[in-house]
Amino acid sequence: MNHPPLVLTVAGSDSGGGAGIQADLKTMLALGVHGMSVLTAVTAQNSLGVQGAWELPADAVRAQYRAVVDDIGVDAVKTGMLATAELVETVAELLAGTDAPVVVDPVGVSKHGDPLLAASALDSVRRKLLPVATVATPNLDEVAQLTGVHVEAEADLVRAAGAILEYGPRWALIKGGHLAGEAVDLLTDGTEEHWLRAPRLDNRHTHGTGCTLASAVASYLARGLSVPEAVAAAKEYVTGAIAAGFPLGGGIGPVDHGWRFRTG
Repeated sequence: MNHPPLVLTVAGSDSGGGAGIQADLKTMLALGVHGMSVLTAVTAQNSLGVQGAWELPADAVRAQYRAVVDDIGVDAVKTGMLATAELVETVAELLAGTDAPVVVDPVGVSKHGDPLLAASALDSVRRKLLPVATVATPNLDEVAQLTGVHVEAEADLVRAAGAILEYGPRWALIKGGHLAGEAVDLLTDGTEEHWLRAPRLDNRHTHGTGCTLASAVASYLARGLSVPEAVAAAKEYVTGAIAAGFPLGGGIGPVDHGWRFRTG
């Protein structure tokens, strides 16, 4: 019996269900792939923010990864919250030995501004993780953390992408959603440039946007699309998910991963 494409997320858990592993698996289901997971950390998290975070031992992360990849296999991998330098380097080593496209979401802080990556791990992200990425998907805060480049306007996205590409990913997707005006992202490999635009949506319930976009890119890569095709399709999917985002709790609600299935 044939199975759907296989996508593995290596990320932290969001107990509120809007981001992290939970968002990744919902996205994968919505896009017709079989989602699998390697849990790197547990967070106590809700619509108001992150109340606590506990990373797993490196041996536990390695064992989960090997259990999935060695038996089931994988067509694409997505990484999210890795928390510490030890986990970043452990995951980077595992990815280097895996023959599948890798989408790296270099998660540094949560939607609410809570730190999800130790400052001491930034150099490991630069030296170990980004070089194994097929696509790196930093937002503007993460670009500044990793490269020191501060994006103030759309024209700065090219410089930001160049700074990320210097660390070795094949493609950089710089997410410009925090800029004023249109929601514009730049995808480039240093030669080609693909500008992706969507209208600015009047909806504050955007928790999980970055996780969802990276997981969507990985899902479409697993389905055989090229990087530019996968990113364009993922942008369309996440724009719909943001438009349908809903209030939950007393703070910022999640995007709606199942928006394509709603009938009314």
